[in-house]
Amino acid sequence: MPELPEVETIVRDLSHLLPGAKVRGVTVLRPDLIEGESADEFAARLKGKKIRGVTRRAKNIVTDLGGERLLVNLGMTGRLLVAREGEEETGHLGVRIALDGGRELRYHDARRFGRLWIVGEDAWRAWDGELGVEPLSDDFTAEWLLEKAARSRVAVKTWLMDQARVVGVGNIYASEGLFRAGVDPRRPANSLTADEAERVVAGVRRVLGDAIEHRGTTFLDYRDARGERGGFAARLQVYDQEGEPCPVCAAPIERIVQGGRSTFFCGACQS
Repeated sequence: MPELPEVETIVRDLSHLLPGAKVRGVTVLRPDLIEGESADEFAARLKGKKIRGVTRRAKNIVTDLGGERLLVNLGMTGRLLVAREGEEETGHLGVRIALDGGRELRYHDARRFGRLWIVGEDAWRAWDGELGVEPLSDDFTAEWLLEKAARSRVAVKTWLMDQARVVGVGNIYASEGLFRAGVDPRRPANSLTADEAERVVAGVRRVLGDAIEHRGTTFLDYRDARGERGGFAARLQVYDQEGEPCPVCAAPIERIVQGGRSTFFCGACQS
């Protein structure tokens, strides 16, 4: 599933390509991808709108339409690509948004777990208020982490992946961030010391920043808005590295399952 760095990479691409564009028409080939209204209502609501900007909230792409917002969640396998009209389409096309200037915004999704929906200002504020803190914002601090985790015995990796607490951090970057922090992912969240909380915040920030710099992690499905693969997979230190030597101490990387998800860590370096 695309996490914060992958979505941020797409948003940065789109923020250069889309502002000022006007929607000429919308074709919904997979109505189950549309949330909150019918495919016809979605298409009619979007047609004629001018794109004012593109931002990110959590793992969602947010397109400002002036009084309304188009939200896109990529799910497990979604891709949001900008193409020229008539350009060959890749598989699993779900929604085609025709723009002026001969361009199209295309949403592809093999497994169709992604969603597109439009919200007004009141719905936007309500939805936004239910989400947790952005880990690259000034609000994500060691003090905040210690306060919010004080009563939680949930494993710290699981805690970091809760989108009502911290947004955008999924399985890959939670494992990688905790490795950089030297903190065992099985530790109860409320067991962190002040120093460890500082390291966790720094570790998560660092790995997210590095992944954005390298345009995200591609194992199979993820592509940026131009259809290119991310370059961070070769720089992963523990994720999907079971049995490989730790890059710090050479002990074998371990794998466990937490909440149905694989966790990778170094039992020697992380405590």
